[in-house]
Order: sequence, then C-alpha cells, then structure tokens
Amino acid sequence: MKKTVLEARALSKSFAHNGGQVHIITGVDLDIYEGDLTVIMGASGSGKSTMLYALSGMDKATAGRVMYGGQDIVSMNEAQLASLRHSDFGFIFQQMHLVSNLSLFENVAVPGYLNKKKTANEVRERADALLARMGLDHIKTHLPSQVSGGEQQRCAIARALINEPRLLFADEPTGALNRRNTLEVLDLLTELNREGQSILMVTHDIRAALRASRLLYLSDGKVIGELTLPPYSPAEEKSRETQVNAWLNSMEW
Repeated sequence: MKKTVLEARALSKSFAHNGGQVHIITGVDLDIYEGDLTVIMGASGSGKSTMLYALSGMDKATAGRVMYGGQDIVSMNEAQLASLRHSDFGFIFQQMHLVSNLSLFENVAVPGYLNKKKTANEVRERADALLARMGLDHIKTHLPSQVSGGEQQRCAIARALINEPRLLFADEPTGALNRRNTLEVLDLLTELNREGQSILMVTHDIRAALRASRLLYLSDGKVIGELTLPPYSPAEEKSRETQVNAWLNSMEW
C-alpha cells in the first residue's frame, strides 16, 4: 500500500466578487502518495493552479484541511508555512523567478543557507552537485539573463531540490519552454521521480502528462477523473499517448 504524503479533506477556495462568492475549488478530498509523479490536468480556469497553491500552503484555503506530517497546513501561520516551504517542500514555476542579480550558483545555494540545516560547506557542495547534474556547472557563475530559458528552468529545479524536499510542486514547469528544453526538463523530472522524489505537477501539456504515474482531472473545482499509469518508458510513448488522449477525451478535455 502506498504511503500518503499529503491529504486534503473538504478543501475549498473561494473569493468575494460583486457582492457574491466565486468558488474555485469545492470540497475536494484528495490523497497525494509518496513516490508518485502526480499530474493535475483540466481546462483553463478549472482551478488547477489554485489547487496546487492551496495544497502547498502558498495560498490559504477558504475551508477544509490539508494534512502533512500530522499537521493541518490550512491552520498554520505565516512563520510555520515559511518554515515548511524551506524544509519540506520544493517549488518550480512556469516563470522561473530566479534572482536577477545573483549567479546561478547563488540562486541555488541561498535557500540552503536560509534553511540552516546544513553547514555552509555542505550547502556549497550540494549546490555544486545539483548544478553539475543539471548540466550547468560550466556556467554557474553566469547571471540568469546570460543563459537560455531551459538553463534557467534547470537552475530553478536545482534550487527547488537544494533542501532535499519531501514533495516537489511544479506549476506548468514547461509552459515557457521550447520543445527541446521541454523534453530536457521532463527527462530530469522523470529521472528524479524514478529515484523516489514525490512530485505534484499542474500542466496543460500532454508531453508532461505522459510522464505521470497518476493523472487527475479537475473540472469546475472538483476532481472528476483519475488514471493510473505504469512507469514511463520512451519505447512505449505512442501507446501511452493514445491511452492518455482517450482518457482526456472521456473527461471532455
């Protein structure tokens, strides 16, 4: 039986608008399992990113619970949430949000220094190892403006991994990349997942969806479908694409 790493119960998110309430997520029950590459899909405006932010504590849910490590993320204060995000969660976004006046190495290392769970030497060693793994060690002193979009995203992945997160959240991580860079990033995420990294990704990209071990479909703020897949294999990509497309069509994607 798979171990649950994150558990949502009756999760809801709404906001006031023109004297009424707009409901983005409505009463979602969801378990995220350790070791899975879970992908959430859905039409534009279905609440995918809102769901990701509510599950990670980046945004406060209106109602319900999100349990992690025996604690309810929804009830945490900002200091507790900041500590959780530094120590246990990693984040990758469509826009990389690298600090423009810091080198790639510094962008990766700074969250490690802030976490204070490793010595400065240990942080530097891990940052160097991650940048080497991402194929960026030869340009680690460059500023973000001096490298390509794909290199920036690989740097952002390294930054997300610096504190050895238990769960990695990815919001449209290939949305701003060309085909070649998209495949490079997806190969990295797939490899990390094979090594045991738990990943929760939101995407509209079928190429990203094909890497999932578990697909969830969101419609009008509710999870209406789920598809479990075997580990990704490039040799079986065509048949996998056929299966995923058929499932998405059944969801009226």
